[in-house]
Amino acid sequence: MSFEILRLREHPELLDRAPAWFHAKWGVPLDAYRESMEQCLRGAGAVPQWYLAVDHGKIVGGLGVIENDFHARKDLTPNVCAVYVEEACRRRGVAGALLSCVCGDMAGLGVDTLYLLTGHTGFYERYGWEFFCMAQGDGDTEPSRMYVRRWEG
Repeated sequence: MSFEILRLREHPELLDRAPAWFHAKWGVPLDAYRESMEQCLRGAGAVPQWYLAVDHGKIVGGLGVIENDFHARKDLTPNVCAVYVEEACRRRGVAGALLSCVCGDMAGLGVDTLYLLTGHTGFYERYGWEFFCMAQGDGDTEPSRMYVRRWEG
C-alpha cells in the first residue's frame, strides 16, 4: 500500500468525492460536509480544513478540522473530527500520517492547539495527544474522552 495525504484546499477536484466518502462513514448529512469543504476551499481562515489519505486514486482515510465537533465544550476549539481509515487499510500508518499532517499543517496556519473527542482509549496517545477531560457529545447519553495536542506556535 502506498498512500499520500492530500489537503483538500490544494485538491478542489476532490470536492465531489470527499463529502460523499465522509457521509458514508459517519452518517452526518452530505450537505454539512460539502458546506464545510466549500468554506475550506474559499480559504476564509485556518478552520475548516480537510485531509484525505489516497491510495492509487481511492480515498482510504480522512479527517477534518472544524470549530466544534458536536459537543458541549464550545470553548475547546478547533477540533479534529471525522477521523476514519478504511478497515482494510488500518495498521499501516494511515491514521498516524493523517494526524501528523494535520498537526504540522495547522501549526503552519498559526494554530497551536487542537482538540479531539473520541471513545477510543490508548490510540491517540501514540501520536502525542493527551487526555484533557470528559465532554458531553451532542445527543450522547455518556460523556466521551476529549484529547488535546499542543505545540509551540
